[in-house]
Amino acid sequence: MPDFRRKRLGHDVPFWIDPTQEAFFITINSAPRGRNQLAKPEIWEVLCESVEFREQREEWKWCLFLAMPDHLHGIISFPAGFALRASVAAWKRWLARNHDIRWQDGFFDHRLRSPESASQKANYSLENPIRAGLAAERDDWPYVRDRRR
Repeated sequence: MPDFRRKRLGHDVPFWIDPTQEAFFITINSAPRGRNQLAKPEIWEVLCESVEFREQREEWKWCLFLAMPDHLHGIISFPAGFALRASVAAWKRWLARNHDIRWQDGFFDHRLRSPESASQKANYSLENPIRAGLAAERDDWPYVRDRRR
């Protein structure tokens, strides 16, 4: 009988890629899906403060950060010496311990290979609340930080 279990994909950047010159599109899901843990003013404030804190420590840089009720989207880059998997895992662990946010294991990431790809992923993220029926227009959704503007 075939094994249809979901396989884990690695988040390690290939050795030939300079991570300081790359941006990644990431999606992080909360658990269980369908329950609003993230699109709340008090949680959004915590998420933003924690992102800013880690940015001040130069662990990462978020170009776009958007919270949906049960997942996050973002475009993120990392300076030398910081790893995608370890940084995101540590952040999720801190949020779980200190703010009772429950996460699914792992996360999805996609290395953005061009400015056009980054723009497409940003537009996809910004349209997400509209597709979900949570906002009529992009500017109506309060749980977004877009540094491209």
